[in-house]
Amino acid sequence: LAGLADSGVAIVSSEELAVAAGVNSAKLRKDLSFLGPNGVRGVGYDVAKLRTRIEDVLGLSQGHRVVLIGAGNLGRALVGYSGFGVRGFTVVGIFDNDPAVIGQSYAGLVVRDVDLIADQIPALAPTIAVLAVPDEAAQDVCDHLVAAGLPSILSFAPCELRAPAHVEVRR
Repeated sequence: LAGLADSGVAIVSSEELAVAAGVNSAKLRKDLSFLGPNGVRGVGYDVAKLRTRIEDVLGLSQGHRVVLIGAGNLGRALVGYSGFGVRGFTVVGIFDNDPAVIGQSYAGLVVRDVDLIADQIPALAPTIAVLAVPDEAAQDVCDHLVAAGLPSILSFAPCELRAPAHVEVRR
């Protein structure tokens, strides 16, 4: 829906949405019916309204505060990605363990020492942490984030992370 809206598409059919989602159109219409009246039979769905409704239901309209762990090439690319802001994600802090990058500024944020993460997480109030760290550091960082109370972690490390069931971990 975001892509359609960005392309200027105002109305989309259930068939088009079903193809994009990889499901059949009857299933898609049934699932969307749980969100309330959204489409017009024979016309389709208003892209902007449907997108807003889904974002509201998923909690995306509230926005998310993100801390990024790892200021290497991937981390710097992520913090510079303009698509985060458009989608309601605001990067509020960057952490790393490399003395050469601690204190450097990227996208208006100063890189902080990862050893201080437990002390600084409460003030930053993030809802999501993004890990852009090497495989061997990922579990240790994950453990510190869990201890600091982060509810969601998105990891770019290739390893499986272990976290309590109440913490959402995605790769």
